[in-house]
Amino acid sequence: MPTRSPPNWPPAGNPRLPQVLRPESNYHTVENAVENQPQPGGNMKKNTMSRLIVGAVMAALAAHGVAAEWQPNKPIRMLVGFAPGGGTDTTARGMGTRLGERLGQQIIIDNRPGASGNIAADILANATPDGYTILMGTIAALAINPSLYKKLSFDPLKDLQPISRAVDSTNILVVHPSVAAKNVAELIALGKSKSLNGGSSGVGGAGHLALELFNLQAGTKIVHVPYKGGGPAMVDLLSGNINLIFATAASAVPHIKSGRIRALAVTTSKRSGLVPELPTVAEAGVKGFEANNWYGVLAPAKTPRDVINRLNKEVVAVLNLPDIKALLFKSGLDAAPSTPEAFGDYIRSETAKWQKVIKAAGLYQTN
Repeated sequence: MPTRSPPNWPPAGNPRLPQVLRPESNYHTVENAVENQPQPGGNMKKNTMSRLIVGAVMAALAAHGVAAEWQPNKPIRMLVGFAPGGGTDTTARGMGTRLGERLGQQIIIDNRPGASGNIAADILANATPDGYTILMGTIAALAINPSLYKKLSFDPLKDLQPISRAVDSTNILVVHPSVAAKNVAELIALGKSKSLNGGSSGVGGAGHLALELFNLQAGTKIVHVPYKGGGPAMVDLLSGNINLIFATAASAVPHIKSGRIRALAVTTSKRSGLVPELPTVAEAGVKGFEANNWYGVLAPAKTPRDVINRLNKEVVAVLNLPDIKALLFKSGLDAAPSTPEAFGDYIRSETAKWQKVIKAAGLYQTN
């Protein structure tokens, strides 16, 4: 790859710098520079001269902040804490193909389902920090489980290194048509005057915590009904066995269009392009409400900075590709690339937020 010279390069007073360091040089790599230098004498002299030139070049590059970009030389494993076919897995596979193309190495998806993503996150925390094992992490393992579980074998804030936030999932507050509420304000009034129940994919899931946050901020007392997955919860909502759920857009939109369920609002901070007619819960009257279900890419702690920088660069580039944005949009997801620092700050803020909700709702599980 062509090298770019820093400002005011070469520095004044250094006319004897090797030619490879001068902007007018035709050499583009250290190896080419060595090969094209005069080599007097026999092989021993040539080898000695080569080593001296390489050392001088690398020292000069390092001194002036010019570093080679990390280039992986073997396949990269991307851990996914959920079974194949789900939203996290689909996102990882879609991104993984294009990420592999940009890095020049295959991205191997390694599904390690269990404990709401804890198993995969623990594997990452104990992996060699060299860039060859990364994780498509979710809000559950990174920001919810540290407060939900009494003990974890890893600390997301200490044992994992953020690379980039990846996507935000649009969740929708939907009710059965028999519920006498056509907007959020009417639902709140109904929830304060009579008993309502709401389903979710399970205790501690994003849908459950969205319900608990709604109860806290709206002053309702909607009873939680846990299911073993979002699918069974949706089936019972369609049957009228429960009143409402905070559903993923992918699972809810077909039933909204058919009229089998009624949509009231989206849980994100801004309206979704998938259902632009729906207000946010905050717009509809619950000030400050936001319950994102998000994913992000991480590496083990102590992964070298040049590795993190390269991975961040390529993940961000992939998330900005039109075909990837279209793929995500169909699944009710919005690309949300970030810097490693911004993603780390977001994890910390989300952890603090959900810790308060979990404590207020009295939600604790043993391992």
